[in-house]
Amino acid sequence: MDVLSDVITAMRAGRPHSSRRLKHAPWGMRFPASEGAGFHVVLEGTAWLIPPGDDAAPVRLGVGDVVFLAHGRGHALADDPGTPLEDVVPGPDGTWPTPADEPPTDPDAPTTRLLCGAYQLNRSRAHPLLTHLPDAVHLPARLGAHPALRSAIDLLGAELRTPQPGSDAIVPALLDTLLLYILRAWWLEDSHAPSRPGEATGAGTPATGPGEATGWAAALADPPVSTALDALHADPAHPWTVEELGTLAGLSRAAFSRRFTTLLGQPPLTYLTWWRMTTAGHLLRTDDAPLRVIAQRTGYTSEFAFAKAFKREFGVAPGRYRGGVG
Repeated sequence: MDVLSDVITAMRAGRPHSSRRLKHAPWGMRFPASEGAGFHVVLEGTAWLIPPGDDAAPVRLGVGDVVFLAHGRGHALADDPGTPLEDVVPGPDGTWPTPADEPPTDPDAPTTRLLCGAYQLNRSRAHPLLTHLPDAVHLPARLGAHPALRSAIDLLGAELRTPQPGSDAIVPALLDTLLLYILRAWWLEDSHAPSRPGEATGAGTPATGPGEATGWAAALADPPVSTALDALHADPAHPWTVEELGTLAGLSRAAFSRRFTTLLGQPPLTYLTWWRMTTAGHLLRTDDAPLRVIAQRTGYTSEFAFAKAFKREFGVAPGRYRGGVG
């Protein structure tokens, strides 16, 4: 798989969930902190996002705006920043309740229709692509922007509005699709954002000079580094060398290593080891393959070498980790 798909696969835990909400002013909802990530889409009317943090300014949301809360920190939505907030209490399984539509106390009160959802994520091996996201990713609605994301929102909204046979399988699949489209939209916007006043860094622009863009958005938009990342993720078991990765990227060994390290903050083989161990942890919890097979699939020629590396990384032996320890 590609990097973005791998990140979601490795961190996913449990089924995502979502609901449509119709609110009549005045209204305010406070969402508690959680291990997962959440999103909100304004389908009708307006809303204010009150981000986590005492210093964060409220953000006005209009029709079609999408906001993604990557880190599970508490946040709120309201018709106005000054409206009192009511706590949204999650169910025993961590899902948010779907309230029934209530008639407005004032028939002339402004209404807001929201599409809300949440993902359960394993943060014990959080991928830096997600950890480097801001607290709130705001994707304003713009004519012609991110048509695939808009289509996924429309499909999800239709399934939630009028469930049909198969909806129980379709909705989780659409939620996973929506998450990928949100992350892709952020990556495309962030990789093209100016890295300093008067200078824009776009796809394919080298990002190795002082003051230029760094981080995962820049890395995914950089052809040499993204080519190497795709190769590492496609075959983590391969005995990669920096020279071989540099050849794939079309750069010398030294130039590639410098470029990769500058963008991602760690050398190529350090990232490869981290990703191998992250993949191993995911396989141990989701796959019943023998340890020797998992060792081979993550680049280790012997079960002993794999177990030693795994314990050094996770603090427990692979067998105990598979049993739920750690």
